[in-house]
Amino acid sequence: MSRAISRAARTRGMAEREAGSGPAAASPQARPVSVVGIGDDGWAGLSEAARALVREAEVLVGGARHLAMARTTGAERVAWPSPFRVDFVAHLAASRRVCVLASGDPMFHGVGATLVATLGADRVTVVPVASSASLACARLGWSTQTVALVSAVGRPLDTLTAELAADRRVLVLSADGLTPGRAAALLVARGFGTSEVTVLEHLGGPAESVWRGTADALAAAPERRFADLNVVAVVCGPGPGLSRLAGLPDDVYAHDGQLTKREIRAVTLAGLGPRPGELLWDVGAGSGSIGIEWMRAHPSCRAIGFEARADRAERAEANAVALGVPGLRIVRGRAPDVLPEGETPDAVFVGGGLTVPGVVERCWSALRPGGRLVANAVVAETEAELVRHRASYGGELTRLQITRATPVGRFTGWRPAMPVTQWVVVKPAGPEPGVTHP
Repeated sequence: MSRAISRAARTRGMAEREAGSGPAAASPQARPVSVVGIGDDGWAGLSEAARALVREAEVLVGGARHLAMARTTGAERVAWPSPFRVDFVAHLAASRRVCVLASGDPMFHGVGATLVATLGADRVTVVPVASSASLACARLGWSTQTVALVSAVGRPLDTLTAELAADRRVLVLSADGLTPGRAAALLVARGFGTSEVTVLEHLGGPAESVWRGTADALAAAPERRFADLNVVAVVCGPGPGLSRLAGLPDDVYAHDGQLTKREIRAVTLAGLGPRPGELLWDVGAGSGSIGIEWMRAHPSCRAIGFEARADRAERAEANAVALGVPGLRIVRGRAPDVLPEGETPDAVFVGGGLTVPGVVERCWSALRPGGRLVANAVVAETEAELVRHRASYGGELTRLQITRATPVGRFTGWRPAMPVTQWVVVKPAGPEPGVTHP
């Protein structure tokens, strides 16, 4: 199979030359880009197909370590620029055969996926080797599909928090040799100091090594530096893990009273209905709880919160970090002025600004067809706005009433919270016959 792929690559090059599509005649769409994954065992670990792509390249692109592993002559070697970007690869490939060298499986949190998104799948050929996650699971005897994975490469390590739960197995792809210590410190800070930690260095290479201990022990030695090529494996000990389902306890949030309470929050998220990869607008973010629990529903969910008060915006950002979704974006300013043009959210929650002219109209206009809009009202004035908007856009109105047990002398009674009126509406996928817009 490797020889067949290699012959196909050589045949492709001959056909290009015979058709007059050599380097001088190539268009930006003429030449595919090869992406070859290399493990820590270097050239020796590559298949013949991968070696052929490297040898045939006129330009090799990669990090210094990867470029040093490539045994080829004649090709120009181009290191990744700092800051990292991939757009220049398209320029190089306009006239020459380009091979990009990457770690392990380039489609697994790697540059392969970025190149496909930039150039298109039809222009990128990827030849992977085993990923660091696959090698780590093989060494540890873990079933890969049962393991949570967090990448700290160019991403906040705080995303680890969302994966923590007793007995949970987590792999952390390290950014450098200090990542294991930082991960251990985070585990201790989140109440998981007794967790078992294994640091696997130089996986698949001749210098492979393993360190084992607890998060407490590793966090107590902050000066310890591992090899930059490492993966951190965690078996979580007992700790205060939080569910990914909506309705987290109110006391996990820092707030000034501007907080959608637990039961109402759960019903609100049910109406918003987060799906993987979707984007939420949280208008009037307050403590950030709606956006945070939207993002906790799935690692690929995204959210933007809009908050007029600077202190609340800062608090929402801090809550997002503490609850494992540091990617929550908070935009400071008043809606509708700060609502971005050209973005199409999949769902919108209006928790503030219902009485401000144009807020609901702007949100509805931006919402994609089939998207969901949810708005909550507590006082009569905002409830009247919901009734008015329902008359224009349709949807359902629901009155939510929560009553909690409370001491009454030596006995227990019931104290009702203020009722909440909720409007849930789905934007039609086609024209909206009969809709009278305000």
